Amino acid sequence: MSEENSLLSANTGDEIPRGNSAGFAKYFKQDLLSGFLVFLIALPLCLGIALACGYPAIAGVFTAIVGAILATFISDSELTIKGPAAGLIVIAIGTVEAFGGDGPIGGFSEADMTAYKMALAVGVVAAILQIIFGFLRAGILAEFFPLAAVHGMLAAIGVIIIVKQLPIALGVRGARGEPLEMIEEIPHYFSEMNPEIALVGGISLAIMFLWPWLKRLHAVLNVIPAPLVVLLVAVPMGMYFDLQHTHFYSFHGEKHEVGEEYLVAMPDRMFGMFDYITYPDFSALKQPVAWKWIFMFFVIGSLESLLSAKAVDLLDPWKRKTNLNRDMIAVGAGNLVCSFIGGLPMISEIVRSKANIDNGARTRFADMWHGIFLLLCVAMIPTILHLIPLAALAAMLVFTGFRLAHPTEFLHVLKIGKEQLLIFVVTLVAVLATDLLIGIFIGIGVKLLIHLINGVPLRSIFKPYLDVENKGEDTVLVTARHSAIFSNWILFRKQLVDLGLKEKKNIVLDLAQTKLVDHSVMEKLLEIQDDFKQEGFELKIIGLENHHGLSSHELASHKLNKSA
Repeated sequence: MSEENSLLSANTGDEIPRGNSAGFAKYFKQDLLSGFLVFLIALPLCLGIALACGYPAIAGVFTAIVGAILATFISDSELTIKGPAAGLIVIAIGTVEAFGGDGPIGGFSEADMTAYKMALAVGVVAAILQIIFGFLRAGILAEFFPLAAVHGMLAAIGVIIIVKQLPIALGVRGARGEPLEMIEEIPHYFSEMNPEIALVGGISLAIMFLWPWLKRLHAVLNVIPAPLVVLLVAVPMGMYFDLQHTHFYSFHGEKHEVGEEYLVAMPDRMFGMFDYITYPDFSALKQPVAWKWIFMFFVIGSLESLLSAKAVDLLDPWKRKTNLNRDMIAVGAGNLVCSFIGGLPMISEIVRSKANIDNGARTRFADMWHGIFLLLCVAMIPTILHLIPLAALAAMLVFTGFRLAHPTEFLHVLKIGKEQLLIFVVTLVAVLATDLLIGIFIGIGVKLLIHLINGVPLRSIFKPYLDVENKGEDTVLVTARHSAIFSNWILFRKQLVDLGLKEKKNIVLDLAQTKLVDHSVMEKLLEIQDDFKQEGFELKIIGLENHHGLSSHELASHKLNKSA
């Protein structure tokens, strides 16, 4: 056994699993089982996310397969699932609509196909930028974005997903518009709903909300994912309502039409998935609007992927660390291949990754197995997948959107500080009123304004002021002056890593001379303390005795008392 494979986890005392040939054989059973369980979750979500993005349903499966079989082996992240994610729906459908399409709403027309191909070209360029981003070792830039603004952006994405998918879950045709316009139309959607389709969507949504409680009734239910239960209920309902054939029915004296347009469009024969391979239309790049969406895909997709990869590292029982630059290259390479065959953009996805961990996965081969199961399923039984009602997939996404914009998110941010809630809400509203990029930059602007009001000197907005003094052979004293805030954290962090982890020394960080240590830095200092601990060193933080928290939360921003 190699030295690398014989390392022991400081937390568990067990051998650290590695995704190599030895790990493949040793953890085959655990990874295969987890891969299968994640596949059961991923299949309906991949189909639903693709449709919500304005792509054919099978495009989402293409992405998950490529992410599982290609990106998994480029990245060194052991437990991250790569694939399509709800967080990119807003950008993907925005790109399709910018090129004149509206996706599968009312049927996938020639205009929709043209817009889809143009969106693939946008994906190609964004993927190349991600690969360059990784090779330039620029993954650290994800550290720049303040946490409250990021969470506000994600909550806004959740709201947008809800208002975009609710009409589909209710069977309302032709519902489209800007998020705030669609929010105003919600009462109209309920008055215009198709009763049979709405029943499928409503029961599917109820299952998604109730299943976490029902699972407590018996241990066997814990291994059955809610999306699978939804399919087991919704598919028979669709068959009972005879959605395979177009017909009219009456309800309270009103006639309603149902038919195949309310089912997922899938290949009509075994291995027909390969007929759906689609190539990008690079004429899109001649249109100025394409470059806006390229930038959106690149920035937001990269940010979400990096944040997810970091979150999975924190959940990893063996605390293995992902090389974020390498992971970004993996995501970019996966996106490049996906865009050339008709797939959605991918990221390191947090929900399926957490399920992967909860299911007992040990190595990256669990991700590979989930992709192989998806490939076999879509290649071998596409006609069965065609029986899935769109309303059921929309209900799953409405639930996903609700989790992103859950009321507890607001309460959690409020506990950290009222100023954090202000940044969160401003970002959320700004995203709904404009778009993702403008919205998050408005949130960043509000945060910088709050910092200036709290006395942060202009000269330290983007530059940390750190004094370094050696205290013996194995300890360095770092004294921070002026401020320790999100916008100067990248250079701040680099100093701590260079002086501590690279030089293999302990660090004492004195924050007594800072006028403000913001919430983002407070949280990131805890993360880097864990990094030091795992390497056998210590990052000790002192000097906050004369600061007061802007709330009672341990991670609240800390401001220097005026009397100090």
